[in-house]
Amino acid sequence: MSELQISPAIHDPQGQEKQQQAAGVGILLQIMMLVLSFVLGHVLRRHKFYYLPEASASLLIGLIVGGLANISNTETSIRTWFNFHDEFFFLFLLPPIIFQSGFSLQPKPFFSNFGAIVTFSVLGTFVASMVTGVLVYLGGVMFLMYKLPFVECLMFGSLISATDPVTVLSIFQELGSDVNLYALVFGESVLNDAMAISLYRTMSLVRSQSAGQNVFMVVVRFLETFVGSMSAGVGVGFISALLFKYAGLDVDNLQNLECCLFVLFPYFSYMLAEGLSLSGIVSILFTGIVMKHYTYSNLSTNSQRFVSSFFHLISSLAETFVFIYMGFDIAMENHSWSHVGFILFSILFIVIARAANVFGCGYLINLARPAHRKIPMTHQKALWYSGLRGAMAFALALQSVHDLPEGHGQTIFTATTAIVVVTVLLIGGSTGTMLEALEVVGDGHDTTLGDGFEVVNNRYMTRFDDEDSPSGSGFRTKLREFHKSAASFTELDKNYLTPFFTSNNGDYDDDDDNNEQQHEEITPFTRRVDFYNRG
Repeated sequence: MSELQISPAIHDPQGQEKQQQAAGVGILLQIMMLVLSFVLGHVLRRHKFYYLPEASASLLIGLIVGGLANISNTETSIRTWFNFHDEFFFLFLLPPIIFQSGFSLQPKPFFSNFGAIVTFSVLGTFVASMVTGVLVYLGGVMFLMYKLPFVECLMFGSLISATDPVTVLSIFQELGSDVNLYALVFGESVLNDAMAISLYRTMSLVRSQSAGQNVFMVVVRFLETFVGSMSAGVGVGFISALLFKYAGLDVDNLQNLECCLFVLFPYFSYMLAEGLSLSGIVSILFTGIVMKHYTYSNLSTNSQRFVSSFFHLISSLAETFVFIYMGFDIAMENHSWSHVGFILFSILFIVIARAANVFGCGYLINLARPAHRKIPMTHQKALWYSGLRGAMAFALALQSVHDLPEGHGQTIFTATTAIVVVTVLLIGGSTGTMLEALEVVGDGHDTTLGDGFEVVNNRYMTRFDDEDSPSGSGFRTKLREFHKSAASFTELDKNYLTPFFTSNNGDYDDDDDNNEQQHEEITPFTRRVDFYNRG
């Protein structure tokens, strides 16, 4: 019967021609919006117009085009070919974005601030998720907003706690910032995605198997998801490092095979985790971290250039398309705008939860640090302000439409979409002014993440630490102490892991040869600024 049902469509040349034409128009529209977004972003950067970041520009382009399509008679055909399912989102768009986040993460500043980053991203994200979920539930009980079941409120708190500080990182690179603040913001955002998706999946499992659940089983399920996914990603990364170390692919006539294998390993990690009912996003993130630290140095020089450019390219296209799609979706999809109170109070609650995350964890970190290593309040405020919502929150909200019944998922999706728009357009547009008011960017902070480090006598030093600089000795002391704080892992990595998985024999200098190239890969929406030539 199914063959009889589809055969008329197959033998209808006129219908096929219309479908092909509609598909062509939809694809052309997507390409035009991507081109316009990249060109507009270049113009904004060139004129240093920070009130409209590139992410905001991409979202506005989607809003405008979607609004025009919505009032024209082409809405149906364009919606058919522009809309995509969450499977396409998770399988093709998010993996390159998440892998690039881990792949562009530099180990020296990251591990120098590893304790603080883990505290903010793991404990802080958990606190933010719980605070948001509890406040949303209480708001529903008090009839301030649309009421959701408690577990669904925790699901919403988990997905909305995923941050995307792409605008803040872009401004940091454009204006210059303290290297440790940059490492905190970037590192927290990378691990925050892994934590948020693990929490969301855990709460989703709790909801689907509500009978007999207790706090202990919830913790166990979370550890299964997070630790299992992380182990799968790290394992695949180590396997790739050994393969490229001993396979002898770093010769001229095998560079094509070398690059192909390197590109396939991240997706292998993602699909392996998904096949084991784990989180592919968490797995591919840690695969990116391990492959950059170990596998990357086993590649030939030309292959290193190619894979860095390739992942930077596809992550830029994917993230730009995500923001365009979010704007397009807002204009064309049917949203639950009847629950405006849910949206407004949710925005207030996530601001409170972000504050509990940053300032609470900052207080704990400062308790464990000596006076000269405490995180300044200005840095904590910058970290709090950098909590924009982006691709991960949108993707999880898109998935919640299918996970939750009775329109609850649609309400969460609408609220998340509105929160993303508010944070990207309003907060993102004011980020430059806010960071300058906090005095965490500008000429006094020209220490960039990629250009600021070099190795001197096996210690992480900065090129700005010359004797003529009044702050050089203080910064040198801090970097030395940061190095001591991560000494245990550094020594393990240098003496055992690096010699085993790479051909560098514990030599860290290879990383520095590629610092400028790595600096270009930090975020899809940034460009390198030559701070040495600034007047």
